[in-house]
Amino acid sequence: MRAPETLGAMIPSPPPGAGDAAVIETTALSKVYPGGPGGGVTALDGLTVRFAPGITGLIGANGAGKSTLIKILLGLLVPTQGMAKVLGHDCVKDGERIRQIVGYMPEHDCLLGDVSATEFVTHMGRMSGLPATAARERAAEALRHVGLHEERYRLIGTYSTGMKQRVKLAQALVGDPRLLLLDEPTNGLDPAGRNAMLELIAKIGEEFGISIVVASHLLGEIERICDHLVAIEAGRLLRADTMDSFTKASQTLVVEVEDGLARLEDELARRGLMPRAYQRSLLVPIGGDDTYDAVRDSVADLGLPLSRLERRRHQVEELFRDAGSADADMNLEAADAG
Repeated sequence: MRAPETLGAMIPSPPPGAGDAAVIETTALSKVYPGGPGGGVTALDGLTVRFAPGITGLIGANGAGKSTLIKILLGLLVPTQGMAKVLGHDCVKDGERIRQIVGYMPEHDCLLGDVSATEFVTHMGRMSGLPATAARERAAEALRHVGLHEERYRLIGTYSTGMKQRVKLAQALVGDPRLLLLDEPTNGLDPAGRNAMLELIAKIGEEFGISIVVASHLLGEIERICDHLVAIEAGRLLRADTMDSFTKASQTLVVEVEDGLARLEDELARRGLMPRAYQRSLLVPIGGDDTYDAVRDSVADLGLPLSRLERRRHQVEELFRDAGSADADMNLEAADAG
């Protein structure tokens, strides 16, 4: 990809004062597919939400409505009712224009195995409206940016899963979009591949200033790279907020000792602190500054080796737990008490 200053010159400048404008906005958005019990399957149910500029995580279990929402935003599906806008464009009326300025990385395999990455990404550039020469140049830049410059002439069918995911990201970037929609971008990758993909997404957002929506059911990944989060369940909005608001410090202390955890729990309970065991730590409600003193004194009196004492931060998974979600597809990673 070109240097940030060059890339920025290719992307139309937003109007003055538009820095805080929503990149995506929906109002009472619903989508009901025909068939199923009761005559239809509801994928989205009155969804009203705004996506701020930056990197936003669209989180929800498989089947929560994430992919349906993305297809409506691209103008590929017509909503049953409600309104959706992308970068100020109506998704029903201006679908073609939206697809010119938005890059899309689908969840499922969309690649041709008998063509090279260069051929495929160049073709996708032409599909987005670029002239032939510009498409070839930008395909080379996109593949270089995702780390496939040396392998760009190999047939895609010979690529690993991680390389194929990078090709999908490159074709989303080739048109120099103002917004990226990434549907499960780490799908099928091993831990090292997931880390590399997440670092790449964060780099794109930081260096090129492109707003990005990352749809995922992996909570730990979303927490790592996103500025904002939109959580949906069964097609309905659970919460939309900044990541800092989701993970702000709680009124709970996390206490860890190298051994003697059960003894410490008994001692804290004797002092009336109501500790709760959580994995290899104790969670202690903060009743005031004296809570810290009581924990410190208990550890000292028992002669235990203290390894951790700090306020616990909320986790995104708690949002779904509190909402009563029991979907087995929801990956509640980030289970560490911190």
